[in-house]
Amino acid sequence: MIDYFLMIALTFLSLAILGCMYRLLKGPSIPDRIAALDTIGILLLSMVAILCVLLRTAAYLDIVLVIGILTFIGTTAFAHFIERGEVMEYGDDQSGS
Repeated sequence: MIDYFLMIALTFLSLAILGCMYRLLKGPSIPDRIAALDTIGILLLSMVAILCVLLRTAAYLDIVLVIGILTFIGTTAFAHFIERGEVMEYGDDQSGS
């Protein structure tokens, strides 16, 4: 019975990803698109975690960690880009060289 509920959860998550894809493509502003991209990453992370439970394996938990890290880094980089207009800052380095 739990397999049935997990399949329903995967269906709802895939529908949510489709909704986020629409927002990603048609978003009225850049922050809306970034939020949609971040949400897609979290939904993919959730889908892989549910697949781990459904397949009764821990083999995909490393993938969950990688998706989580990449989602966080990507969202942080996009937010920094929106705030300052550049991802990497050069010059005025206090490293002493």
